[in-house]
Amino acid sequence: MRILGLEGRFGQSISKLAISNLAISNRAILKQAGFGLLFAVAACTTAPKVTVAPPPPPIIAPARPEVAPTLAQNKVALLLPLTGPNAAVGQSIANAANMALLDIGDRRINLRVYDTGTDGAGVAASKAVADGAKLFLGPLLTGDVRAVQALASANGITIISFSNDASVAGDGTYVLGYQPSQAIARVVGYAAARGIGRFAALVPSGVYGQRASTAFLRAVETSGGKVVSVTQFTRDPARMQAAARAVTDFDGRTALAAKSAAVRTDGTIAPVTARLGPVGFQGLLIADSGTVAAGFGKALAQFGVAPGSVLLMGTELWNNEPALKNAPALAGAVFAAVPDERFGQLAVRYREKFGGAPSRLASFGYDSVLLINSLAGKWPIGATFPRALLANADGFSGVDGVFRFGPGGVAERALEVQQIGNGRITTVSPAPRSLGGN
Repeated sequence: MRILGLEGRFGQSISKLAISNLAISNRAILKQAGFGLLFAVAACTTAPKVTVAPPPPPIIAPARPEVAPTLAQNKVALLLPLTGPNAAVGQSIANAANMALLDIGDRRINLRVYDTGTDGAGVAASKAVADGAKLFLGPLLTGDVRAVQALASANGITIISFSNDASVAGDGTYVLGYQPSQAIARVVGYAAARGIGRFAALVPSGVYGQRASTAFLRAVETSGGKVVSVTQFTRDPARMQAAARAVTDFDGRTALAAKSAAVRTDGTIAPVTARLGPVGFQGLLIADSGTVAAGFGKALAQFGVAPGSVLLMGTELWNNEPALKNAPALAGAVFAAVPDERFGQLAVRYREKFGGAPSRLASFGYDSVLLINSLAGKWPIGATFPRALLANADGFSGVDGVFRFGPGGVAERALEVQQIGNGRITTVSPAPRSLGGN
């Protein structure tokens, strides 16, 4: 209500009354005006109040249930022994693979573990195929690899096995395991570069020994050295004693010494054993585990190989035995293996997460997941794994250093040379940064 508007109308009435010379006193006019004003104000104050209703509550649409986005993934089967005699190694590899998935933070790979220990690798692989797996990581053992190859081939599935048996490689099977031939070539080359030219070897009977023998002969030939002896043995104390006697040519050296009598100043003749000449080699490869190699110590000393008189050499098998650092018989010995620095870092994290020390083979689980993840962007979802991606000349990098798959499907690795002594194992020749050479 605007009061000023009412006062304006009363002012106009007063002016008209004055012009008309009406006989009304000023007091009467003001009195009428006052009543009119009061009436107008009263009418305003007694008007009913307008009540404004509150706004209606907002309309809230019913919440829709959240649906997790469907991830585009390729299914990968990890075939490992989780039960049986190799369960500890298999579980260690599986744990490391899980660590790699968490570290990557990438979900393009759906990794599932299948136990090859209880029902066998064939049954485990069949379950994986039924679940839609397009790639096998593992198995660990050579026999298990052979057991799944036919099924994998029939379904177009690539196998990246953890075996060290190069004979299973090819036709879609790749071998990630450490190769004795590479370790032997590396350690022989290291020895040759330090002036050792005459070599001998003790090799176990069986397939591993045969392959080690072949690799040893090739490595010595490549280095320009000479092979003095290659002697087979079985892991029996008496047979190992006989092998040590044979490789040192103890009988031949004894016969030679017997031909020349050594007369002492008192007229007596020195025993033949005191007149034995040195062994015919400067470097001796023992192509077996470090524990077996240490078991030769006493016999070798008995037949003329005193500690430190020749360079003892080992294979990649020694890298899985950290206790060798305290083996007196192997003091000064060298062996070739994958680099240990990154694995040491992985082992620390592994202990924090799982409460125990990992197997040295746990790196297979970690590196295989890194490898597949690095190629996942070029692997169409649901398609057969593109094997051509593994033929990368520059190779791949992982916990075990640089590696690549050769034309035959076997992993070629950059190896370092380690030496045992003074209660520790140290690196005396670092692994090359590339695979161009040693």
